Amino acid sequence: MKQEELISLLEQIAPPEIANDFDIGRIGMILDLLFTKNREISKIAVALDATDKVLQRAADFKADILLCHHTPLFHPITVIPEFLAKRLKIAFDNNISIYAMHTNYDHAEGGIDTVLAGLFGLRETYMTDFGVIGNIDPMETKDFVKFASEKLNAPLLYAGDKIIRKVMVCGGSGFNRYTLSIAKENNVDAFLSSELKHSDVLRERGDITVIDAGHYATENPGMRFLAERLNKEIGDKVEILFIDDDPELKAV
Repeated sequence: MKQEELISLLEQIAPPEIANDFDIGRIGMILDLLFTKNREISKIAVALDATDKVLQRAADFKADILLCHHTPLFHPITVIPEFLAKRLKIAFDNNISIYAMHTNYDHAEGGIDTVLAGLFGLRETYMTDFGVIGNIDPMETKDFVKFASEKLNAPLLYAGDKIIRKVMVCGGSGFNRYTLSIAKENNVDAFLSSELKHSDVLRERGDITVIDAGHYATENPGMRFLAERLNKEIGDKVEILFIDDDPELKAV
């Protein structure tokens, strides 16, 4: 498969123009080691993050390109720290290009947020500026949290105790005043995302059940789905490998 064919397909799945403004220059081909649009791609690796482990696994797989959600070069730099140099060295030594799909894939149909909504079986769904909102059969908070934990295979933190009928989900770092205002405006009973602040808990306590499921757990299903989708659509042309690298935060 040609590089330009793959990029065209990825831009159909997650159009660059639907990305948030802060992602300008941070999505697409972040590290282009293919050198020519006509180069053949035979192996594609897919992962949430371009970590050392992921890049080494991609190298062992002999991947031509790594598709990731988070670019390893999010902030402009004038000095390359050791951890980043190590990661880039793996990519350079093994000729692995890196293509990032961030907020454009968050907002895309079949992207991070809609996959998350589908995982929980949300019905009558619709997308907002951030996240997806939908309905479930009425559940006690503790029962929904247990259900969500099982679906994500991850421990959750939550605050709230009410019957849940309407849910908002947002993959990644979704808790902030703006997204919480969207949840309130849409009269949701529960909002599931990650990186919940103490001040958010205090402010929303009693109004909305807030559930912190962790950054990795809320976004990784969308990247796994991307690998499965690509395998269905172009698996006859290329080999595709999905790579897990869960930070595995522990509770004591």
